[in-house]
Amino acid sequence: MPRVVDHGIAGAVYAGIGVGMRGASLGLGAVATTGRGPRLEDSRAGRFLSRSVIGLVGDRLARERPTLAWPMSMRLEGADVAPDRESLAAAHPSAGPDLVVFLPGLCEDETAWDRQADRHGTTYPTALAAGGWTPLMLRANTGLAVQDNGALLAALLADVVGEWPVPVGRVALVGHSMGGLVARVACAVDAAGPAAWSPLVTDVVTIGTPHLGAPLAGWARSGSAGLARLPETSAFGRILDQRSVGILDLERGLDLDAAPALPHARMRLISGSVGSPGAPMARLATRALGDLLVRQSSATGGGRLFPDADLLHVAGADHFSLLNHPDVRRALLDWLDPGRHEDV
Repeated sequence: MPRVVDHGIAGAVYAGIGVGMRGASLGLGAVATTGRGPRLEDSRAGRFLSRSVIGLVGDRLARERPTLAWPMSMRLEGADVAPDRESLAAAHPSAGPDLVVFLPGLCEDETAWDRQADRHGTTYPTALAAGGWTPLMLRANTGLAVQDNGALLAALLADVVGEWPVPVGRVALVGHSMGGLVARVACAVDAAGPAAWSPLVTDVVTIGTPHLGAPLAGWARSGSAGLARLPETSAFGRILDQRSVGILDLERGLDLDAAPALPHARMRLISGSVGSPGAPMARLATRALGDLLVRQSSATGGGRLFPDADLLHVAGADHFSLLNHPDVRRALLDWLDPGRHEDV
């Protein structure tokens, strides 16, 4: 009897998901086609749904429903900023020569950096702006391959640097999770072509980035096989099997052959771990769990990808706490002090 009940519940849930997804698809399609109806991103729940769907199936949206897929773009106050001189000057009336580019992670957008701003009283972009930097907030289709997003970012930054209202002096890239991988690829792509902005990069900061891969992506792969064996969970297994190529890239990570580091830029690698620093099991938790999504060894490149990098480990911080943490903020202000002139 319990098995029959389980089947009934599972069937109702899956049917509801199917109807909801079909309805959402039709509704989104109508808005995209006609421009009528409320924007999905006008509500907090809608924004969460948008960035989650983009991360999970953004590659398929780009192929099958491109009007619903996010382009790589700069964002300000919920709108895209075109990379031309007039638009950039209007969006940044106090534009300075030092640009810090913030890159979101999987299923995130430019608002991810606002996490717990009310609690901490500031954000990384705000703090660095007070220190003389001009923050540029990026949005990307995080369901695309890391290599594709890196190429898109390289092209966008070439336009931005070429059209910036004042001559650009320095560029720093700050990426959370997948954003750190995208930053590395963008630097490598630009350095391999007619370099327009990569010679200006002084710092690449990665925060909770799975340079050597993220085990949760692998667990999803093995979990999908297990879920597919049971009638009650087979639908979830199929969903996991169809996860985006962006998620698959997180499983693999990125070696130096795919994205060599810029020889003149300083690598700054930030990792986190759960649990209290003084707890007896803290060291084991750091090695096995990391920040719950990325292990410390992966976030630091295992000590072999970037042997000369500056490292910061934040104990007691999970993957998303790293988006706005006092220790990380202090490190950013120290590393990116425009008054410092390091030979890197």
